[in-house]
Amino acid sequence: MIGIKNSKIETVSNGTIENGMILIDAGKIKAIGKDLDLSSCQEVIDGQGRIVTPGLIDAHTHLGLSESGIGKEGNDTNEGTNPLTPFCSVRDAINMEDQAFASFRKAGITSVGILPGSGNIIGGTGLALKCKGNIVDESIIKDPIGMKVALDENPKMFYGHKGKSPATRMGSAAILRGALLKAKEYLETLEQADDPASIEKDQQSIQLLPVMRGEIPLVVHCHRHDDIVTAIRICKEFNVKYVLEHVTDGHFIQDLIKKENIHCAVGPSLNYQSKVENKDRDFKTAVLFDRAAIPFCLITDHPVIDGRNLILTASIATQWGMSDESALRSITLSSAQHIGIDDRVGSLEVGKDADLVIWSDHPLEHTSFVDVTMIDGQVIHQREVVSC
Repeated sequence: MIGIKNSKIETVSNGTIENGMILIDAGKIKAIGKDLDLSSCQEVIDGQGRIVTPGLIDAHTHLGLSESGIGKEGNDTNEGTNPLTPFCSVRDAINMEDQAFASFRKAGITSVGILPGSGNIIGGTGLALKCKGNIVDESIIKDPIGMKVALDENPKMFYGHKGKSPATRMGSAAILRGALLKAKEYLETLEQADDPASIEKDQQSIQLLPVMRGEIPLVVHCHRHDDIVTAIRICKEFNVKYVLEHVTDGHFIQDLIKKENIHCAVGPSLNYQSKVENKDRDFKTAVLFDRAAIPFCLITDHPVIDGRNLILTASIATQWGMSDESALRSITLSSAQHIGIDDRVGSLEVGKDADLVIWSDHPLEHTSFVDVTMIDGQVIHQREVVSC
């Protein structure tokens, strides 16, 4: 067993524990509180009054798909040969030796959501994994976390330039609606058949069956307010679960988003206004969502924004008026909830994975460092003090 003592523990889910202690056994949090018995621990880490938080979680990345320092040879983000590729899975393309994994650990990020890109209307399934190891199958927390869908400019620009559909937003919506209708009818055929095995297989629809059955959500890329409304309209039409990604213009229609109780991944807010659909990008959406009690998390969309800046994103959000508590929650527990892994990570609670970070100072201060990153009760990063 491992013990941590003399720490200010930000649990995220159950407040702050001053002069707190944590007992870790077999990679799980066994106990957390003030007066724990650590005598049976093989190792005790003295927090020396430092702050301990849950490991950070970036819910929307392309980590290991768009590899750092490689260029096009290391880019496996989009299967850009067909606007409908639900049969693709990021599991088959993640390079666990992408040097960005080490950078994430150094930045206190212990878990991530990894998604296909936004070049296709339906891009395939994403997953959640721990930032450790070199075999993707051994690092996975949950697979799949959802089926990636993209509206907005990317698919219509990618295929329209080739003289293919979609070339407009109308075309994008029509293709998505057509694929969901086909999958719905295929499911109905299976359910009504005396012998489902006799039904001719439709691979595209088969891959969408978990969506149609409500087992996984659609994870919908949408920046502009009208694209957000289209995403909501289509998902409600087919009665499927869904979450929204980016939602740059979300503050324009926050009453609708709140009414529908949609969980949103907001960002990357640090990025410049790179195209028309995100020309109004800033931290306003996240701050107003927080005030309106709309569930959201902050994301980097790595490598659009280097994932190491996830904590910086939350820190800047506080400068726009978000509370420290909300900012920290937006990159821990809310992120875990967004990708459906909050039963294991995102907060410091008994029974959850011992994924945590010890900070040199308050994590939202720009001058703070990650002193220790721990995943499953193992120290996987420890800061070295460099002397000049």
